[in-house]
Amino acid sequence: MKIQLTSALNDSHIDANQSNTQRQVAISLSAVTESSAPQSRSLRDRTLPLNLGLILDHSGSMTGKPIKTVKEAAMRLVDGLGASDRLSVVAFDHRAKVIVPNQPVDDIERVKQAIERLKPEGGTSIDEGMKLGIKEVALGKDDRVSQIFLLTDGENEHGDNERCLKLAQVAAEYNITVNTLGFGNHWNQDVLESIADAVGGTLCYIEQPEQALTEFSRLFTRIQSVGLTNAYLCLEFIPEVRLAEFKPVAQVEPETVELNPQQEGNSYIVRLGDLMTDNPRVILVNLYLSQLSPGNQTIGTVQVRYDDPAISQTALLSEKIPLTVEVQGVYEPKVDSNVQKSILTLAKYRQTQLAEAKLNQGDRQGAATLLQTAAKTALQLGDQNAATVLQSNATQLQAGEELTEAQRKKTRIVSKTVLQSDE
Repeated sequence: MKIQLTSALNDSHIDANQSNTQRQVAISLSAVTESSAPQSRSLRDRTLPLNLGLILDHSGSMTGKPIKTVKEAAMRLVDGLGASDRLSVVAFDHRAKVIVPNQPVDDIERVKQAIERLKPEGGTSIDEGMKLGIKEVALGKDDRVSQIFLLTDGENEHGDNERCLKLAQVAAEYNITVNTLGFGNHWNQDVLESIADAVGGTLCYIEQPEQALTEFSRLFTRIQSVGLTNAYLCLEFIPEVRLAEFKPVAQVEPETVELNPQQEGNSYIVRLGDLMTDNPRVILVNLYLSQLSPGNQTIGTVQVRYDDPAISQTALLSEKIPLTVEVQGVYEPKVDSNVQKSILTLAKYRQTQLAEAKLNQGDRQGAATLLQTAAKTALQLGDQNAATVLQSNATQLQAGEELTEAQRKKTRIVSKTVLQSDE
């Protein structure tokens, strides 16, 4: 596998007469099969072996249909694993226990029986589940795609949310991606989103028990398409270029996530995690440029550092892609519509985040106005589902009504991604 890497500015023309110019750069990256070395193509095209960890809430509130459907969804995942894959399962209430130690998937029925024996009981301590689940997945991470599905239906009443975020950072250091699945309407969306965002994972909302099968299946399909792991975006700029001071880097596809660049010398490093073969990550970078001399100028470079588990190679480097602009004495814009779409995608997310903050402060009208703005942004993007959800919630707030927990959670999901058509 290799990196497919492209970049574009929202406007690649710069006015030479301006002392300060703002630009956004959209960077798209994914894993692709190398066209050369055809003799190795069959090896490289195969699905990378998985190291899957399930961390399942079996607290008392999961009684009835919730625990039944979660067990069914988990057992379907087991059926989809191959002989080269590994699996571990940790169950938690206010404590955590390993019900399937990290192992090759060579006795599917025994694994299913262990999952089937789960019964709802006790309270909820998400961090205890994470601690044990990460420990188990770490045992089988060499030369594999290591992913965790963390499912809970409740607040972390017996645990520590700060500890959850620290454990997410531990997972990132081990090159383990944590995907979070909120079941029902009583889980903490800030905590689950922060866990997933910290390690390049996905936040899923299972509103009704019967949706568990669909969400587990979607996530499983996604992790099967991972081609390269532990990817870092490396940005280097000339002295006349700097990152914006506030929230300068964000992912806008496949989900919107604020990212934290770390400065290393003249470069900035951004952790991305796993790269898929059929779903590019698109990163938006906000730059400020000082006055530049007229002519074509290279203002920086983009490169990716990554691991290739298929050949047991780490810290590989992609080619460097130059970022170029044309500095004009007589300025004429050259706008890139695809980058403009990325800018709107990030705007939808941030407008919705501001609306949530207003709502938490008790400012319903302020929240309604921002949700209407986000709905209009969604329409500009052609995201009709998001526009409908956001406008409906704005109308409800304007009528003096509260939003339900389900509506708040749906708002968060539509701010981050595009809803699937069957939702």
